[in-house]
Amino acid sequence: KLLLLDEPSMGLAPILVERIFEIIVEINREGTPVLLVEQNALMALDVAQRGYVMETGTIALHGPASELKVNEQVRKTYLGEG
Repeated sequence: KLLLLDEPSMGLAPILVERIFEIIVEINREGTPVLLVEQNALMALDVAQRGYVMETGTIALHGPASELKVNEQVRKTYLGEG
């Protein structure tokens, strides 16, 4: 089994987005692998174990989500900081 999600937060109210991501975490904890495609990078990295950043169809960066969240390039370019 594999759960593939493409932009599960798109068009939803913030409270629903929070709940959707809680459910994604629960499903993963129960043993189902999850492949998540999400433009809300911060929220995705909060629930992910690994992350892949794509630019124009190619993987620009990848690694443990915890490392990507603190990566200066990721923070400036994709998380809107700096």
